[in-house]
Amino acid sequence: MRTHSVQARSQARHGRRTAGLTATLTGVLSVGLLALASLPAFAMAPDIEDAVHNLQQRWAEIHYQMPEDAQAKAFETLEHQADGYLTRYPKAAELYIWAGIVRSTEAGAKGGLGALSLVKAARDDLETAIDLDPAALDGSAYTSLGALYYQVPGWPLAFGDDDKAEWHLQQALKFNPDGIDSLYFWGDYLHQQGRNAEARQALEQALEAPPRPGRELADRGRREEIQALLDQLP
Repeated sequence: MRTHSVQARSQARHGRRTAGLTATLTGVLSVGLLALASLPAFAMAPDIEDAVHNLQQRWAEIHYQMPEDAQAKAFETLEHQADGYLTRYPKAAELYIWAGIVRSTEAGAKGGLGALSLVKAARDDLETAIDLDPAALDGSAYTSLGALYYQVPGWPLAFGDDDKAEWHLQQALKFNPDGIDSLYFWGDYLHQQGRNAEARQALEQALEAPPRPGRELADRGRREEIQALLDQLP
């Protein structure tokens, strides 16, 4: 992984983001994140598979169907549920991924400087998932971690870093080159960088991503987000 310091352009951009922290964190895992990958049942024990499915389904219900003013409390409850699963299955990379997704989205729903502790905890979850199994859920930890790196403020408030964002998002595409979420966040990152022609290509490819069985609500919400972003591109 590259360890370059954030360049001047990145510092300026992160400085602008600080004032709008609530808005930027809301997008972190409009994640679907986020959510992220199809569920490879063969790779998980049945109890872990059920736990992941429960988190995925509830996350999508809160994020795409619940009024915004009720989401923060609902995500907080889901965070406690995710922590309970981690206590029972402390070596399950898939559950660390979803704990990170839940905490990230909860941060967006709560907003403000108080959300920074949540995104830092989400980063820790995702890094743990990578340490345990970088290929879990088709490399989804890289997608979510990349999204955090380009959407949160940089130093001294947080850990935002465009170089690290790009590295992680490209790693995600190596694991899942046709995934709706890996392509969506790559396209959104490219748009944030002003690389709109590349962003359009990635987002249009994301719209063609294969459906994920059992993830119809998340897929529908993600496609709406992709189309909305495409409509913003020049």
